[in-house]
Amino acid sequence: MRRRLAIFALFAALAIGGAGAAEAEVLQSGGLRIKFDADFAPHVLPRQHPAPVKIAISGSVATTDGSHPPPLNRLEVELNRNGQLYTRGLPSCSASRLQSTSTTEAKTRCGNALVGGGSFTADIALGTIKPVTAKGRIVAFNGRRSGKPALLLHFFGGVPVRFTLVVPLRIGHLRDGEFGTVLRARIPKLANGFGSITHIDLSLGRRWSFGGKRRSYLSASCAAPPGFNAVPFPFAKARFGFEGHAQIESTLEKVCRVR
Repeated sequence: MRRRLAIFALFAALAIGGAGAAEAEVLQSGGLRIKFDADFAPHVLPRQHPAPVKIAISGSVATTDGSHPPPLNRLEVELNRNGQLYTRGLPSCSASRLQSTSTTEAKTRCGNALVGGGSFTADIALGTIKPVTAKGRIVAFNGRRSGKPALLLHFFGGVPVRFTLVVPLRIGHLRDGEFGTVLRARIPKLANGFGSITHIDLSLGRRWSFGGKRRSYLSASCAAPPGFNAVPFPFAKARFGFEGHAQIESTLEKVCRVR
């Protein structure tokens, strides 16, 4: 037992020492290359009860030969069981209210359900030799999908072509294992199938009052064993599905500290 604790302490120390320099994981399937990262803040959390956190997600996709990447058509993200996603008392929006809207219009219609935002880049093949690069904004809303909780991602680009893409991620819960919350989505076609999102940066987090208490969209605790003030743990597992490619999976390890 003492030897196992010593090994754990060494592993934790090495993880803490390298946490600040950690880089996104790079995955490759054939000629397709994916870079994915996710993190949370603050890293210092209570041991016994959850505290509010924010999550930052970034990802990019490219091909090794520089050709137009295939579109992402399936996405699944699992989050560690010590994290919680709470929506009770938070206003919600529907995907239908967000269709064909700009970022400003989406916020006007569903601003009270806002839970995050960010930016994206997309390649759009318009019949030219080289795909056209489009940049735009992402806004995230608390929503419902088929009567169940969902996270609605609203993508809007205005240059060189105007387009709106609404991606509902269904929120589910897993009974067993290290991961407790799962978000799943089938990605609608962008620009009638001629567009591929190549990079995203997204931050999620929201505070509000309900039932006389302050609530948080995301919260977490640090499940370090007794006697230890830090622990490495599997933070998130992601699965990506692209047209013509096998499913690609990535698990990110992070470190939390007990306050």
